[in-house]
Order: sequence, then structure tokens, then C-alpha cells
Amino acid sequence: MTRPDVPPASHPEPAPDPALAELSYEQARAELAAVVERLEAGGCPLEEALALWERGEALAEVCQRRLDGARARLDRSRARVESAQLSAQSAPAQPDGSGAA
Repeated sequence: MTRPDVPPASHPEPAPDPALAELSYEQARAELAAVVERLEAGGCPLEEALALWERGEALAEVCQRRLDGARARLDRSRARVESAQLSAQSAPAQPDGSGAA
């Protein structure tokens, strides 16, 4: 019988792996693909499957952060290009027709 004031026993959350932060997108994606392959193949004991699942979740998060960072860099670059183009378009033309100096 469980007591309402006592939470059910559970496994503690695994400590974050600091090495994950060092993985490139490509490394994390490759390891994630290997984890998925192992899980799809089946045959792992429950605890191993859970550990693989948790590792896969962490790897997917690394991949998403890398993609988000890449998107932000692209957005900043596009904004700079667009700003430069707008500045060039709004600059008064020079007498020789060459545009802004």
C-alpha cells in the first residue's frame, strides 16, 4: 500500500554529461542515430533501453541547440546584408553616378 504523503520510488535524474556540450552537431546527430538504431533493434534490457532513451533525449537537445544557434547566425547575417542594402539604396547618388562613397 502506498502512502499519499510519500512519493513513489523513482530513479534519480542522471547528471548532465558535460562532454555533451563539446559535441558538434554532426557528432551528436551521428551518436543519436546510433542510439535510435539500437533502440529500434530491440533486445536491450529495460534499464539499458531507458539509459539509451535518456542519452538520445540529451543528444537531440544538443542537436536542437546547435540548429537554433545556426539559425540565429543566419538571421543576423541576413539582417546585416539587408541593412547594408537599405543603406546603399537610401544614400544620395554621387555626381559621377557611382552611388555612395
